[in-house]
Amino acid sequence: MIPGLAKLAASSAPLRRMKQALITGGGGDLAQAIAEALRAAEWTVSAPGRAELDVCDAAALRRFFEAISPDLLVCAAGVTRDRLLPRVSESDWDELHAVNFHAARACAQHALQKMRESGGGHIIFISSFSAVQPPLGQIAYASAKAALLGLTRDLARRHGPENIRVNAILPGFLETRMTREVSPLRLAALQEAHSLGRFNTVSEVAKFVRFLHEDLPHTSGQIFNLDSRFSEAL
Repeated sequence: MIPGLAKLAASSAPLRRMKQALITGGGGDLAQAIAEALRAAEWTVSAPGRAELDVCDAAALRRFFEAISPDLLVCAAGVTRDRLLPRVSESDWDELHAVNFHAARACAQHALQKMRESGGGHIIFISSFSAVQPPLGQIAYASAKAALLGLTRDLARRHGPENIRVNAILPGFLETRMTREVSPLRLAALQEAHSLGRFNTVSEVAKFVRFLHEDLPHTSGQIFNLDSRFSEAL
């Protein structure tokens, strides 16, 4: 080969585009663990917290997606407020559905447009075991998370021909800042409902998110329960 030709060819080769992920709810323990797992696999990750991106603000979402084109969207933003139905105010109901369902749907709509333009992508909704077996006091949260499961299957069916995958994960009860107010008695009861007698962890869920995206490229429209509880709905 002519001296210097190999070096010239290498320098003129197109740069490989970094894989880009967007994780909503970036201030949460689970979102942070997912971001860490993806960065370890050489992903470029954007994981904005609420101060950086209010997922319930339609104008803010539109501006945000103008500057990003994610290969992977993980909708992890969520809130919970446990109350029996007679004590759930209209504002509580609206907020729980706005964050847990409508914001995820809106993020998916923006991401779908970008993924069509780039030739494919993957959306993962973080749902909850409460969606398939709701406990007392979580009717608003459970109904919003259940709506994500219907959205998952509808979007997967409609956008599969465009090489866009859509899946949902039920991570299980996680000991995080979001659940630290759960009483020891309630924790014991929750643990007893798990056949293995132990809870899942954010790091294991994060590993599964990465595995689902990178090692299961032909999987779409599925709902993955990651703990050891059982439900006839799954």
